[in-house]
Amino acid sequence: MLHLPAPPAPGRLALALLLLLAGCGLRPEAPSSGLATPARLVAADPALPAAWPDAEWWRGFGSPELDALMATANVASFDIRIAEAQLREADANVRITGQLLLPTGNATFNTNRSQTPLSTASGVPVAGRSRFSQRVLYGAQLSATYEVDFWGRTRNSVLVQQEAAAASRFNIGVVRITTQASLANAYFAVLSAQEQLAIQQGNLATAERVLAVIQSRVAAGTANGLDLAQQETLVAQQRTAVPPLRQSLEANLYALGTLTGQAPQGLAVPKVPLAALRLPPVAPGLPVDVLVRRPDVWLAEANLASAQANVAVARAAMLPTIQLTTTGGFQSLVFDNLMRPGSVLFQLVGSVTQPIFQQWQLRAQRDFNQARAEELLESYRRAIVAALVDAETSVAALRETTLLVALQEAATASAERANGISEAQFRAGTIDLITLLNTQITLFNARNQLAQARLQRLQAAVGLFRALGGGWS
Repeated sequence: MLHLPAPPAPGRLALALLLLLAGCGLRPEAPSSGLATPARLVAADPALPAAWPDAEWWRGFGSPELDALMATANVASFDIRIAEAQLREADANVRITGQLLLPTGNATFNTNRSQTPLSTASGVPVAGRSRFSQRVLYGAQLSATYEVDFWGRTRNSVLVQQEAAAASRFNIGVVRITTQASLANAYFAVLSAQEQLAIQQGNLATAERVLAVIQSRVAAGTANGLDLAQQETLVAQQRTAVPPLRQSLEANLYALGTLTGQAPQGLAVPKVPLAALRLPPVAPGLPVDVLVRRPDVWLAEANLASAQANVAVARAAMLPTIQLTTTGGFQSLVFDNLMRPGSVLFQLVGSVTQPIFQQWQLRAQRDFNQARAEELLESYRRAIVAALVDAETSVAALRETTLLVALQEAATASAERANGISEAQFRAGTIDLITLLNTQITLFNARNQLAQARLQRLQAAVGLFRALGGGWS
């Protein structure tokens, strides 16, 4: 410990210079991916102007049920609430670490009472007097300690927490968009399961109607047992397809409860037909605009910045630390004189500490933080590439599923006409059962494939909204 008197003019100049240099400590690198951004998206039509998702993009599907579910999820989703609590934790950590930039101190007030025996020169107490001498010492003291942030260790520690808080904010955007997209997909899956269940029940009714015709012919002796067995097999196959659809309906309905923070027993079954939903327009802009709108890219960048600040902290920990401690106060035998100038006490202590035996550990910590920063740099690059790939894939998926729905609608319409003709001809006896069975199977498959194609197109639209950052900004 070094007791420092009040520095003379040259000493004060040196101290000022020291504090000035404290602002020039180790600084982290600025986050940079080093990747070149492409000029345009390959899958996007360059002639179309960019149409970014609205903040409430799900309203474009035209379903009040979906709007109500989204409103509930935005305030009651467990995942969103967890992310918001994590943000509050991160903000508190910023304030906790920021305290390191300020001095630490304590105020102390004390009273010390003591007594000593009184005696004469011969050692015999004086008669009629008190045998003890009373002494009361009053004191008040304020002590403060401050570590000079010469190498920027403290400032970079605060920066670590600030970037972590920024990452938590971006994480809320990621969680919110993911929850919204999952909710929309689950809602569409419920509607699709309902439609496919209705289709399957219609397929079953069609097969049972033909079975009734064959049974009457067998009874009349105009049809054989093979025809009856074949149609009974088809009816049984259509019946076995019903339970999985009911299970899918219930599973997706329960998923809506999880995403909206509700018990599944309190959910109302959606009633909107899948074919009644609209497809809101959306078109991506430039790749750099896609990256700016995605919170997961910002999250990866904030994590990288936090890790790079940690590297600077680890480097500074290997260097000497300068600590100033000052103590000041008052001390007096008389309380009335406690605050007078003659009772003032003051002490200033400075210390320089250089870690020696911890150098291997500190170097290992520096290497660890450096490797962690390199890891997060690659994660940042991966997030950028994944965002661009996601946008490309989503644009192509929406384009192709829209074409698929149009083609499947035409195929289903043709299968409906063919089945009507073949059933009428079968009743008239102009075609055999095998021909009718083939047209029935073709119709049943076309109906199911159309329902699946409509679901795929809606989910592709949701995927494109998510790829473009949803309504996050």
